[in-house]
Amino acid sequence: MSENKTYYITTPIYYPSDNFHIGHCYTTVTADALARYKKLKGYDVYFLTGSDEHGQKIEDRAKKAGCTPKEFIDPIIDNAKDLWKSLDINYDKFIRTTDEEHVACVQKIMQKLYDQGDIYKGAYEGWYCTPCESFWTESQLVDGKCPDCGREVKLMKEDAYFLKLSKYQPQLEAYLKEHPELMQPETRYNEMYNNFLKPGLKDLCVSRTSVKWGIPVTFDPEQTVYVWVDALSNYISALGYLSDDDSLFQKYWPANLHLVGKEIFRFHTIIWPIMLMALNIPLPQKVYGHGWLTIGGGKISKSKGNYKDPREFVKDYGVDAVRYFLLSEVPFGSDGNFSELLMVERRNSDLCNVLGNLVNRTISMANKYFGGTVSKNVNLTDLDKEVIAYLEAMDKEVDEKVEALNIPNALSLIFDRLQRLNKYIDETEPWKLAKDEASLPRLNDVLYTILEGVRLCAVELEAFIPSTVANIYRQLNVEGSSFANNQFGNTDSYKVVEKPEILFARIDEKELAKKLEEAEKEAAAPVIEHLPEIGIEDFAKVEMTVGEVKESKKHEKADKLLVSKIDIGNGEIRQIVSGIAEHVKPEEFVGKKVIVVTNLKPVKIRGVDSEGMVVCAENGKEIEVITSSLPVGSKLR
Repeated sequence: MSENKTYYITTPIYYPSDNFHIGHCYTTVTADALARYKKLKGYDVYFLTGSDEHGQKIEDRAKKAGCTPKEFIDPIIDNAKDLWKSLDINYDKFIRTTDEEHVACVQKIMQKLYDQGDIYKGAYEGWYCTPCESFWTESQLVDGKCPDCGREVKLMKEDAYFLKLSKYQPQLEAYLKEHPELMQPETRYNEMYNNFLKPGLKDLCVSRTSVKWGIPVTFDPEQTVYVWVDALSNYISALGYLSDDDSLFQKYWPANLHLVGKEIFRFHTIIWPIMLMALNIPLPQKVYGHGWLTIGGGKISKSKGNYKDPREFVKDYGVDAVRYFLLSEVPFGSDGNFSELLMVERRNSDLCNVLGNLVNRTISMANKYFGGTVSKNVNLTDLDKEVIAYLEAMDKEVDEKVEALNIPNALSLIFDRLQRLNKYIDETEPWKLAKDEASLPRLNDVLYTILEGVRLCAVELEAFIPSTVANIYRQLNVEGSSFANNQFGNTDSYKVVEKPEILFARIDEKELAKKLEEAEKEAAAPVIEHLPEIGIEDFAKVEMTVGEVKESKKHEKADKLLVSKIDIGNGEIRQIVSGIAEHVKPEEFVGKKVIVVTNLKPVKIRGVDSEGMVVCAENGKEIEVITSSLPVGSKLR
């Protein structure tokens, strides 16, 4: 294997968050596994991750906290690094966009693009989503909101500088025809082409005057660099691009893989390649946009009540159980479903039953029958040859899946071999061979086959569950195992530990399910928070009337809203907009007698007049409309 093969892998730099959830960890754990795998295969690997620290939302949060943005960010970065450490992530560099070297590089990039005419001054007017740091056109909005996160956008108008994306669109399209592998998987390529390239690219606003927490533009100090230009540049600033020492850039660029979430795929496959083309720098070989971990088909978030710090999972179930679940659960190019119980089920079935049980009973048999020492097998049966051939085919098959970034299938191939070894034990029945002294040579050969098979599987697993494999190596006394000696029969003999150590203790799934159900009920219970006391005269000001719903339909521009016509008595029909569409079907709402607050000031809700409020009860997750059997027009006292 050539020693000069390099592999440069990156994750996107993360917005500093003090509320990491398990979904945040997927990209970095996957990148770590790929980096480890390539290193074990003999590559010179550089693995980059980091934090994206500029922009309006950081500035706003720091103001609320009463400190500078840098003071606000520093402890959050410490938290992120601690999380990566807890997940056994071994990066080569953690870059911060506040690093002096990065700031200098971004300023030089902007200056270079400006000097060669690829950046020009103009005026920007458009819709901006602060949480996503994204600009959108009117046609790209969904129900008037950000198409990525669904939150409110605001119209921005200011002097700004623009990057000529339109100038480089023909060059990018020509490049993609020759290098379709740049955008992976194929579904993401189709999305980018149909939604962005086909309609035609518009020039990109690359600076702001309204945002002060950012990198100053050298040729116009009133402006700061747009955060995505700032963030994307980290992939080359980390390597010393445009610095006095660009040796890392010369060695590792172009990147072999940018591993990103699907929500930021367009930045990495349209804006970033065009920036590189304008700078006359080779493009990365591949940008892979993976899916999300979801709960019940929805994104994980603290606001939805399905958040839990990943370190709690590590503490309860072990770091490799968490890594294994993340790496095995997200299907190739799609979303994966997460639940704590599902993670434990996978831990029990694969890591405990298949891997842990195999290692434990094999070492136990080696000690029981041969005092822990097993010699190399000599006389192979047809069954042995079949099992060995299956083991020897593993490395090539796994390597093909890893190269295609199909890690779940790569892990499945390894565990198929472990399953086969468990079956091999049942087929050869070592406990019966041990009863006949004449069968002891055969018993030795059987145990050697199993031990060697375990070793080969451990070599393949090392990148994915490293601490567990280190434990297996120690128990087998083969600390020097690697891909360099992963051919069957390369171990002359085994001298295993006297007492096997349990790799994964089984967790009672029924008990856990009961515990989680109780915790969910507790979390769903209404929290009673009393509002300030009011006098009877204040309550008397609220007019509540029994009304009957005559018509009801969903709001044309908001799926969560119902627009209803309600008879409140004396022939008066009120139109009321209510945020209950996720809990009440329009056809089922018609005919109900409901309680209406009838003396509220009329308002417009998403462009529709609303003349009152329907009274509901809420427990945090569920909403129920309060109904009455009294005649229409009855007043509540």
